[in-house]
Amino acid sequence: MVKAKNIDGKKFMWDGNSYENEDAAKNAEKSYSEEGFETRLLQEAGKYEIYTRRVVTEVVVEGEAPI
Repeated sequence: MVKAKNIDGKKFMWDGNSYENEDAAKNAEKSYSEEGFETRLLQEAGKYEIYTRRVVTEVVVEGEAPI
């Protein structure tokens, strides 16, 4: 399995699961979307795979700044 793919010029990471049917894959894809991920559902070798990505919008730095 390919762990990362470029789709539409963007890097997506495979979620690590192969789904037997489209309904199960779409339910999982919906969950990822609700968590703020951009998703792509692909069918390969008779199984469905979900690739996800999320753009970092905020960086939180903990602790004191170095001097």
